[in-house]
Amino acid sequence: MNQLRDNLKSLGLSPNHIFQIVKDAIGEDLAGGTDLTSTATISDSQVSSADFTSRAAGVISGLHVAAAVLEYCGVNHYEVLVDEGAKVLAGKVLITAQGNTKKLLLAERTALNFLSHLSGISTLTSQWVEATTGTKCKVRDTRKTTPGLRQLEKFATRMGGGVNHRLSLSESVLIKDNHIVAAGGITPAFNAIRKMYPDKFIEIEVDSIEQLQEAISLKPDLILLDNMSPEQCAQAVLITGGSIKLEASGGLTLSNAKNYANTGVDYLAVGALTHSAPALDIGLDFRKGK
Repeated sequence: MNQLRDNLKSLGLSPNHIFQIVKDAIGEDLAGGTDLTSTATISDSQVSSADFTSRAAGVISGLHVAAAVLEYCGVNHYEVLVDEGAKVLAGKVLITAQGNTKKLLLAERTALNFLSHLSGISTLTSQWVEATTGTKCKVRDTRKTTPGLRQLEKFATRMGGGVNHRLSLSESVLIKDNHIVAAGGITPAFNAIRKMYPDKFIEIEVDSIEQLQEAISLKPDLILLDNMSPEQCAQAVLITGGSIKLEASGGLTLSNAKNYANTGVDYLAVGALTHSAPALDIGLDFRKGK
């Protein structure tokens, strides 16, 4: 347990948070009862060996979350065989585990859910990063995450080669369209924030060149170009002349990612990394006769 906690910390994950998520997930699966199938068919003393195996090529993340599930369920004999962020081919064994059969089966679905979901995010992120190769542009995530799983999903983004946007509302400022309406404009919103939080990083969202000009005059740390075309993004880069970092968001796809990256913007903000990534096919296979 202590070694796993150290491993989680080294990955930038909170052990207490991860084990709470795991506890909640197993609790959800048991729903206050027991595993009826395993209780009826398997003796308490039976021991098995099993392999977590990738059934498709992809970028793996969540191995140590799966390990946390195993340990929480009482399976303490396991070995993680690949690194977080590793690119693997179909058929690669990721984790081997040995222990009480009932405990392995209790851990199976929850461990696979985390591993498949997070690896899916890492795999999709790596495709976006590859699509922007040869440019200075970095791919980063958003707050469009699964409630309760943000820390893990942003970790998966990093393992895929992406970078994180803010983890929470309290980390930095992003003045969005609704803030602008509610505050009476970009300038009033910016000035109020700068007065109250003079040292905080401030990003302003704009959806037109006119708004861009106003935002530039305020000298924020970053400007988000919302739903602008590649041509408009290129124009924004020329106007700012590198004085303020720019981030493109909205209307981005894998097929047009390179076009946007080539405009000279610093970031692509891609909500799809966390809200639309397909799970990577990973399975747990028991070894027969063992």
